[in-house]
Amino acid sequence: MRQLGKVVKYLLLTANGLCAGLMLAAAYCPLLHPATHPWLSSLGLTFPLFLVGDVCFLVMWLILQQYKASLLPLLTMLCCYSDIHTLFPINLSRPNPPKGSISLVSYNIMGFAGCRKGEQGNAILNYLKESGADLLCLQEYATGSDRKRHLMQADIEEALQAYPYHTVTHIGDHKSLTNQLACFSKFPILSAQPVAYDSHYNGSVIYHIKVGEDTLTVINNHLESNKLTKQDKVVYEELLSVPEKEKMRSGMKHLIKKLAEASTIRAGQADTLAKALKLNTNGKVVVCGDFNDIPLSYAYHTIACCGLTDAFAHAGLGAGISYNQHRFYFRIDHILTGRALESYRCYVDRSIKESDHYPIRGFIAIKDKVMKGKE
Repeated sequence: MRQLGKVVKYLLLTANGLCAGLMLAAAYCPLLHPATHPWLSSLGLTFPLFLVGDVCFLVMWLILQQYKASLLPLLTMLCCYSDIHTLFPINLSRPNPPKGSISLVSYNIMGFAGCRKGEQGNAILNYLKESGADLLCLQEYATGSDRKRHLMQADIEEALQAYPYHTVTHIGDHKSLTNQLACFSKFPILSAQPVAYDSHYNGSVIYHIKVGEDTLTVINNHLESNKLTKQDKVVYEELLSVPEKEKMRSGMKHLIKKLAEASTIRAGQADTLAKALKLNTNGKVVVCGDFNDIPLSYAYHTIACCGLTDAFAHAGLGAGISYNQHRFYFRIDHILTGRALESYRCYVDRSIKESDHYPIRGFIAIKDKVMKGKE
């Protein structure tokens, strides 16, 4: 029996080691360029699964009083502490934003959910109108063609009269009214400059916004989507609900291939965006929008490493899942701030479900003004 117990222990240690190794690989895969390692580019999506497994092993070893063995999952979590904190921040003590903070909403509005007016008006437009935010950065901005049934640009401007400054920019090389980025602001927008990179329907726009005596650089983004069709999403849901061996193998291979292709395209876009970010030297920059990628990805890592801080990781709480359909439980919408800015009360607003994304919101303050206010 004692010999059998040793065999079981070694098997469990082996399984724990495998889980730990895969967790570390998922945590550090953002360092690999998807163009050279396409199949590994999506490994970060599996990090939560291996984290749960690592926690289970830790609890098991502690219950069995195998304290030396418990060091393996514990050390693995310590090595991945920054990744865990970015994905699942626990900021229980979150100070209120100081006076003069800028309230920001970043929201993929999915074309105002078909631009339908409805009896109570358009729910997304109503949400934006009542948000009270100072800045609205919108992705997948679109207007309709039927004045009676659809939202027109005039309808949107009338509803958002509290925002005297706004700009709408076509993105991508496919000129369509459905692929636009928009910024509505209570502060003067000095300029709106698209970032040039190859894409049919996606893009980024750099705004320079006058806030008092300061000029804030805001970059609104809609990076390459994962190109998953409705059928692909059905395959994904079937994998979760009915995980048959053959379907699992073929379905996973198909999905990983598509994710890898999109990740490679986003990597090039992120590289271009990083070059633009390096031109900003004062640190008064906000990068927001739909990245179509999680924090453990090359695109996010490349952009964040340009001296930016994740507002949700710094001032948020929980998982912050921002995509709300087809069981894709990920945070792919982000707000990143430069070194001269401080973020407060960042959260994903789950109160509205008309789009396939939830809006992400937060408050931003210029650090030197906060310090002067405390003196």
